[in-house]
Amino acid sequence: MIAQLFIEQGLNGLQLGITLFLMAAGLTLVFGIMDVIHLSHGSFYMLGAYLTATLGARFDSYLLGLALAIPLVALIGMVVEWIAIRRLYERDHLDQVLATFGLIMFFNEAVRMIWGAQPIFLSPPASLAGTVELLPGLFYPQFRLAILGTGLAVAALLGLMIRRTRLGMRLRAGASDRAMAGALGVNIDGLFTIVFGLGTGLAALAGGMAGTVLSVQVGMGESILILTFVVVVIGGIGSIKGALVGAILVGLVDTLARTMLPVALRSTLPASQADSVAASLSSTSVYVLMILVLAWRPKGLYGART
Repeated sequence: MIAQLFIEQGLNGLQLGITLFLMAAGLTLVFGIMDVIHLSHGSFYMLGAYLTATLGARFDSYLLGLALAIPLVALIGMVVEWIAIRRLYERDHLDQVLATFGLIMFFNEAVRMIWGAQPIFLSPPASLAGTVELLPGLFYPQFRLAILGTGLAVAALLGLMIRRTRLGMRLRAGASDRAMAGALGVNIDGLFTIVFGLGTGLAALAGGMAGTVLSVQVGMGESILILTFVVVVIGGIGSIKGALVGAILVGLVDTLARTMLPVALRSTLPASQADSVAASLSSTSVYVLMILVLAWRPKGLYGART
């Protein structure tokens, strides 16, 4: 029974990790290449969820709704970069924090005006609504497995793009030395717009898939944004590989701590006390992980900066 619970929650942790990776991949590129602290990244995760729900209902197809929401959110992200973010490149990080926090409030109020304050529930496609028997007696939702597969495929495609394409070469050059890349003819403004659009599109993909597991509601991006920053710090700023490894570590630690600690503590403490202690410990588990990683590697596991 304990082994089955451990496996099931381990898969849940991997699914959370993949969602965090899709968020962190865009955020680490934005910070690593553009040197912008982008607090409103979670707002595009929220927009992805809302647009997927709306377009999926309009066309009676979740997958079509998700496929349309991703480029729409990426386009919104490019417009935001052109109108607002571009003015922050030469400003200090405090100005960036204040401005992008203002964007959070703007998007939250805009979503509340358009969709209302009540949560929206997004159902997975009927073809993936069932379960799969992974082991005798262990059933797992098909859609959660689809999220895992999608995230791993995106990670592989991002890795190929960064290593094998001209755009990837420009991204690596911009991350290493932005001024030198510009001097060699790289269109830095255009590169930044592409990076921002790519990052917001990935956030929309994460939101559109996570919306089937969580309720779609105003402000849903803020809670995951905190974990996303932890992932970026653990993995190393500017590193896609670091984002993937850090996201899986955070997802596993967070999920297993929340589910396994109460089980472990109930053998030594009364149930109510065990649950209270476990809740306190599990809420700090990912931050303890971050402290341990930074004590070992101060720039993160795969820090891209020297």
